[in-house]
Amino acid sequence: MPALRTPLCPALGIEHPVVQAPVGSVSTPELAAAVADAGGLGLLAMSWREHGAVAEAYQAATDRTDGVVGVNVVLDDSTGTRSPSACLDACLDAGATVVSFSFGDAGPYVDRVHDAGGVALVTVGSAAEAREAVAAGADVVVAQGAESGGHVQSDVTTMALVPRVAESIDVPVVAAGGIGDGRGVAAALSLGADGVWLGTRFVATAESGAHESYRSTLTDAPETATRRTELFDRGWPDQPHRVIETGDVQAAAAEGGDERPGVGDTVATTADGDPVERYADVPPLAGMAGDVDALPHYAGQSVGVTTDAPPAATVVESLLSEAVVALDGATEAVRR
Repeated sequence: MPALRTPLCPALGIEHPVVQAPVGSVSTPELAAAVADAGGLGLLAMSWREHGAVAEAYQAATDRTDGVVGVNVVLDDSTGTRSPSACLDACLDAGATVVSFSFGDAGPYVDRVHDAGGVALVTVGSAAEAREAVAAGADVVVAQGAESGGHVQSDVTTMALVPRVAESIDVPVVAAGGIGDGRGVAAALSLGADGVWLGTRFVATAESGAHESYRSTLTDAPETATRRTELFDRGWPDQPHRVIETGDVQAAAAEGGDERPGVGDTVATTADGDPVERYADVPPLAGMAGDVDALPHYAGQSVGVTTDAPPAATVVESLLSEAVVALDGATEAVRR
């Protein structure tokens, strides 16, 4: 595998500057472990798991790899999940040493990570937020652009945001949003980032928890297929998110106003048989039955270059190989 080391690698104890985004319930222990085993950082979304399930998921991932597996804690209390403080306690009790914070002020929590001997990543949507995160003790800052899939906390494109963040702080910066292949990796590094954060690309992998129809929708979609919306708000109200513009999304948009067709209807069931309502913030997961096409297909604008669903290790290797070629090509072009 090609060598591509940046200051992010020693900061996180990883071999390659590639981070798998904590894509909610799609981020299985198998996925996080596969990315970690390939030399990147695998992340598990923990805010929607109960205390015991946090430890179980973390152990399941770390048992599969000698690489680095981290956790993500959402700081927005409106998600209806357990408090961020309780979630962080569960993560640290489980042994997590890399903790990612998003959607809120990480200031009250960073010291607890450091006291446990860990490293704290904080996701931001502006240069001002980046400076605040570093002042609060963040070891790494994730600059999330508006192209990102899933829940989004920025109105600025990745290309405009990353340089501003990189020139504003003196800790490693990870670029997130719209990155799906090695060319995107090279572009992010050229903009001043020290690494990349990919969600959509890792949803479309063999180890993710995505329903097969979800993977197929991603790999078949063009770059124009997504829409930023607040439609799937049952579970996380008023939080913008980017999804594939399915027929259900189009129908709800056409309806307009506060009236949405089929609000409260059960459209699918989980693998355990639990009902899933229309407009819930739950994506199509493996083992679900029913009308999974009605559920949110979270995806970023990198979906157009996400054309297959290989093992996660293959994705990491491709990202690095393509990035090295792209960086070499850019250098040669400058020389000419």
